[in-house]
Amino acid sequence: MIRRVFRVLLCVVLIAILSKACLVRDIEPVQSQNSNVETNDLTLIDYPAPKNVTINGIDYLQSQAPIGSFGGELISSTIGEGPKTFNPFNSKDNTSATMAGIMYDGLLTTDPITGQPAPKLAKSYSISSDGKTYTIHLRRGITWSDGKPITADDVVFTWKDIIFAGLGDTSTRDSIIIDGKLPTIRKIDNYTVEFVTPKSFAPFIRMLSASIAPKHFFLPAVQKGGAYFDSFLSTTTKPEDFVVSGAFKLKEYVAAQRVVFERNPNYYEINTRDEKLPYLDKIIYLIVGDLNNEVLKFEAKELDVISLQGAKVARYKSLEPHSDFKLYNLGPDTGTMYLSMNMNNRKDSNGKPYVNIVKQKWFQDKNFRLAVDYAIDRKNMVLNIANGIGAPLYTPESLNSIFLNKDLKPYDKNLEKSRSLLKKSGFYTDKNGKLYDKNNNRVEFDLYTNAGNTEREAIGVMVKQDLEELGMKVNFKPVEFNSLVNKLVSTFDWDMVIMGLTGSPLEPNGGKNVWLSDGRLHMFNQRTPQEGKSGILPWEKEIDYYFTQGALATKFEDRKKYYDKYQEIVYAEKPFVYIYSPIRIVALRNKFKNIYPSSLSGITHNIEEIFVEKGKK
Repeated sequence: MIRRVFRVLLCVVLIAILSKACLVRDIEPVQSQNSNVETNDLTLIDYPAPKNVTINGIDYLQSQAPIGSFGGELISSTIGEGPKTFNPFNSKDNTSATMAGIMYDGLLTTDPITGQPAPKLAKSYSISSDGKTYTIHLRRGITWSDGKPITADDVVFTWKDIIFAGLGDTSTRDSIIIDGKLPTIRKIDNYTVEFVTPKSFAPFIRMLSASIAPKHFFLPAVQKGGAYFDSFLSTTTKPEDFVVSGAFKLKEYVAAQRVVFERNPNYYEINTRDEKLPYLDKIIYLIVGDLNNEVLKFEAKELDVISLQGAKVARYKSLEPHSDFKLYNLGPDTGTMYLSMNMNNRKDSNGKPYVNIVKQKWFQDKNFRLAVDYAIDRKNMVLNIANGIGAPLYTPESLNSIFLNKDLKPYDKNLEKSRSLLKKSGFYTDKNGKLYDKNNNRVEFDLYTNAGNTEREAIGVMVKQDLEELGMKVNFKPVEFNSLVNKLVSTFDWDMVIMGLTGSPLEPNGGKNVWLSDGRLHMFNQRTPQEGKSGILPWEKEIDYYFTQGALATKFEDRKKYYDKYQEIVYAEKPFVYIYSPIRIVALRNKFKNIYPSSLSGITHNIEEIFVEKGKK
């Protein structure tokens, strides 16, 4: 499902314009004498997409990849505390979303090479000439992991009683509201459903990648209401209780140690010998404390795959010829990394301001935000943190997005410009170089990021140094990821933060919950559901308009004009100060076969087809 969630892991477009995805090659990396990797040399291999086949009345998805051997396991990792839930409809962070997504497939997915919608639980689909009616034909004869059939009843239940009803995380629901209205869904027969949108809505086809729930398993939780549903499929749920549609099912969860998934024998994909996939017996995620510990585990051969920070790439490149792993260059990160200031001027239910009133005035001052932006040395961060394997970022769309506004030009650190902007708003420095506002308040604030992500921690140290050159006092505080998310979207109790969001280079609408003024991840000026669009700023209103029109337009050229405008506003107003985009370099053990790296979908997007070479288990 294409939606933006907080990133803790390293996250309708016509064929005619999909070639623009090759914008990944346009990136101009910052040169480092210590790096010997060619950042423009993407590792891309043509992927033989699966095909539909019908055998004995069952509509399978058939892999066209080479036949593999069954058995073995792939060991990966996750930073931080591990998943918060295994409920795919209540996942607010990328770790939880990834692990739930392993178990629950959607109607459609995205082709890793072309970016086109591709079948999963759906065998096929059609769209009416007016672009409002979507007819989905399900696979006949496929089952859930407990052997019960997957039917239209499951699809209608999922969309009507979970997504449309607003249970769990409402990001999917929020992303498909059109002029205040939701699409409708109806069952045509046991294997056919029909969605109708209020207007032609280009992003809707991609929303059909949302997980589908087994009605017989989820219904009791839905009937018990929202509070119960939020705890459903928590990390304390017994693995044997899960009913899934994906290639793997939860086998074991040990808090702060590991998550183990085992092969689902009832999965609906087969190979060309008509043998049921997946090939692997298990996928294991080790929960590691930080990125340094992750590297140690990979080098100790406790991990099979790792996403490398730029500083590690040169060393791994030199080791590669004589090692048991291969490096894959996946191009610029599809997500975004940023610094944000809390502009919230509202109060909690007890009448207490979410943000100190003095700080509110700083963060709401455009000159202050711009001063922070010009003080940040992005190029230095790319050189010293990413070892030159990346490029500065200035926009909310990633560097490989087909909607990237390339007219928004980069610029260098400029402390003189920062000081001039601060002076315009009455800020001044004393004889000791300490910065004060016009009311003689010392400029001091807290800067947060998630502990254990050493890349972000290093960025935080450099941001602190850059801002202290202006006389600001920055209290840098890395905190546990889940606690930080709670501050950002629940208590609103924070000053500045360095975070990342997942994203799609093919569809900006996944960021609707970030950019619309009443969105659930509109962090820089967050509103509770009860507050709606209260206190909306003029430029927030403009973003609402352009973002909405971009989704309603049907032609790529028209959509891009609207999304260019929203990027221009973000570029000018700086609700998010974007930092840099790392190049994604992944190391994977050579023993794994059927590897088809994708700049859109990563290295293990076809996990059901990946196998361990015989004799190397």
